[in-house]
Amino acid sequence: MPKLWKKSRGKLGFLEPLIGAWVADAVTPMGPVRCTRVFEKFGAAYVKLHSQWEFGKGVYQEIAFIGVGDDGKVAFWSFTNDGKRSQGTVADVSDLHAEAIGFEAQMPAGLARMGYWPDGVGGFFWVVESKTKKGWNRFVEHRYRPQ
Repeated sequence: MPKLWKKSRGKLGFLEPLIGAWVADAVTPMGPVRCTRVFEKFGAAYVKLHSQWEFGKGVYQEIAFIGVGDDGKVAFWSFTNDGKRSQGTVADVSDLHAEAIGFEAQMPAGLARMGYWPDGVGGFFWVVESKTKKGWNRFVEHRYRPQ
C-alpha cells in the first residue's frame, strides 16, 4: 500500500504531514464544537501546536511544543488556558493506522494517548484515548481538513 504521508528529515521530520492549519467540526455532549489546529515549525528544534476549541459557551485553547527532550526522545509539553499542563513522549500507535503519529502521557486519571493518521483525502483523523484493563477507550475523535 503506498504511503499517504510524506515525512522529511530529522528527528521531527515525521511531523511534516501535520504542518499547516486544520479545522474540524464535531458534535459533543456539550454541543457542537469547531476545533482548529495549527502546526508550525518553531525554529529548527520544535514544532508548535496551537489548538482552539470553540463551544457555544466559550473557547478552550492549548499551546504545545514538540521537540527532543533531554533524554534524546521526542516529547511534547502542553499548556491550556484553564491552567492545566501535561507532557509526554512519542509513542507507537500503529494499531490505529500504519502511518499514525502518536504520543502518550501519564495523566492524573491514568495513561492517555493521542493519535493522528491520514484520512485518504488530504486531511487527517485525530483521537484521544485512555488506557483501560481491556485496551484503549476512545473518548474524542475528529476529522480535520485543511483550513
